[in-house]
Amino acid sequence: MNKSPLRIDFEALWQEGMHDWHGQMPDRMVNDALEEAFWSQSMRKKTFKQTDAHAKPIFEVIRKHIPKNASCIEIGPGWGNYTFPLRDVVQKLTLVDGSESVIRYLSQYFSEDSQIEFVHAKWEEANLQPHDVVIGVNCFYRMYEMNRALKKMNALATKRAIIGMTTGPIQPHYVVLDEKYGYDIKYPRRDYIELLNMLYQLGIYADCEMLKLERVYEYESYDALYAAQSKKILSLTFDQQHVEEALAQFVTEENGKIIYRHTFYAAIISWEPVSLYE
Repeated sequence: MNKSPLRIDFEALWQEGMHDWHGQMPDRMVNDALEEAFWSQSMRKKTFKQTDAHAKPIFEVIRKHIPKNASCIEIGPGWGNYTFPLRDVVQKLTLVDGSESVIRYLSQYFSEDSQIEFVHAKWEEANLQPHDVVIGVNCFYRMYEMNRALKKMNALATKRAIIGMTTGPIQPHYVVLDEKYGYDIKYPRRDYIELLNMLYQLGIYADCEMLKLERVYEYESYDALYAAQSKKILSLTFDQQHVEEALAQFVTEENGKIIYRHTFYAAIISWEPVSLYE
């Protein structure tokens, strides 16, 4: 690996961030059965080709990096946020996921499509041929050896490797609860910047585009708002009045509902594959 002037071990920071705020590794990070149960339950709730609202603008940025008539590997497609639009712009698509429920769910939409291949395996363990493009969006949360995962993306992409990751900032009222009232808050423990710096230390000078997005929460009552928006307080006790005061400046009432809007971002990291020297 190229010698980097940065002495920080960003993979170690990533691995530390996999632990919770008490220093414990969450069960879903290491227990495949629990992870499968999560995806099984999630898929049962989905309607026909249901995807997340923010996926569309993120894909519009991603598609700029995909050449015409490309073959593409998608890592961890989940419920198809990017799978469905990807299929419209690539010639061949290989979907790699460690969840049987994910594979089963997506298979129903592509049962007669000979240009889609399903690979039931973790990215780290999948045996794959090179494709023009390798893409993964919000799919790295269980990957411990991230340098190895990134190098595999670089090795299997012949034209472009693409990473998408939604990021902060945290809902702004939590910053108020931290800075004004002194509560301990569950700030994010991992972020795209670690991946970008890992790539840099591997000798990959990737592009990174930040896309500004908006998240909207709707509540039927203020009690529901306060309950939902106090879950990231780590402190053992807190004053409900402080939560109400912190939220007041950020919520509105619209059509009989309580609305909380806040800005967040997506990072789209991409690079032309390079030769790496160990």
